[in-house]
Amino acid sequence: MKTLLPPDYEHVDSEMLKVEVNLDDTPGEWLGYVMDKLFEAGANDVYYTPIYMKKNRPAVLLQLLCSEDKLDDMKEILLSETTTLGFRYYPLHVFRMERSTRVIDTKWGPVTLKEGWQDGKVIKASPEYEDCRKLAEKNQIALKDIYQAVWEVVEKEKQ
Repeated sequence: MKTLLPPDYEHVDSEMLKVEVNLDDTPGEWLGYVMDKLFEAGANDVYYTPIYMKKNRPAVLLQLLCSEDKLDDMKEILLSETTTLGFRYYPLHVFRMERSTRVIDTKWGPVTLKEGWQDGKVIKASPEYEDCRKLAEKNQIALKDIYQAVWEVVEKEKQ
């Protein structure tokens, strides 16, 4: 029996923002730090894409998703931790599947499995990376072997 908290039900977040900024003069070693700060401040997603700007200057496009109430926090980080003088943002609707988590037992140990539901059926599943990483290190085996063990358990459950 699955139990769901309200954020896990299928829904659309309609008060989200996509924030973008082109960074052509921010040192690369700062980017990981900036990403961590944005996540800590409540960004839902942060990612970088290599781009070219005018005069063919290599740069990075930083994009993030956050709720409207987090915009001031994102603004503070972007303006204080990067070299930008401004950024773009616009409203965005985000669809989210119904989801649940459960722990499955593999031959190497327990792994949390995230599941996406549609019409009362699981249509997507993903092992929790940190669980898999810890088991791989503990058992001194390849990470891919832990993932394979997870999929074996999932397949057996279908039968």
